[in-house]
Amino acid sequence: MEFIYGLDQIEEVAEQIIKNTKHKIILFDAQMGAGKTTLIKAIIKKLGVTDATSSPTFSLVNEYVSSQNQKIYHFDLYRLNSEEEAYDFGIEEYLYSDSWCFIEWPEKAPNLIPENHSKININILPDLNRNLILKQL
Repeated sequence: MEFIYGLDQIEEVAEQIIKNTKHKIILFDAQMGAGKTTLIKAIIKKLGVTDATSSPTFSLVNEYVSSQNQKIYHFDLYRLNSEEEAYDFGIEEYLYSDSWCFIEWPEKAPNLIPENHSKININILPDLNRNLILKQL
């Protein structure tokens, strides 16, 4: 599935991702500044979270609870120095919790990601819109 979108369409794209993904674990692959966190915030909002959301760059993971009492996890693994650090903070417990897990910089812990996941690639286009490709793995 592929989308080309601007910031004004991000809520629609978030809704389509929720409707069309087969897995609750979604990996985000994009360069720095491509809008991974912005898109994840929109998805979390569409899932019913009313609390303020932020990037978990320093905490590595943020936990949210939706209006349906569903847990949602947002990971930013950019600051990890090794895969062992992810293992040490208990990433596997989150990933096998049957909760939504959104992971930025998943290449920092490739061997810990379950086989059943979706992957989103985001590329910045010359007109500054984004090209998003959703793959089911």
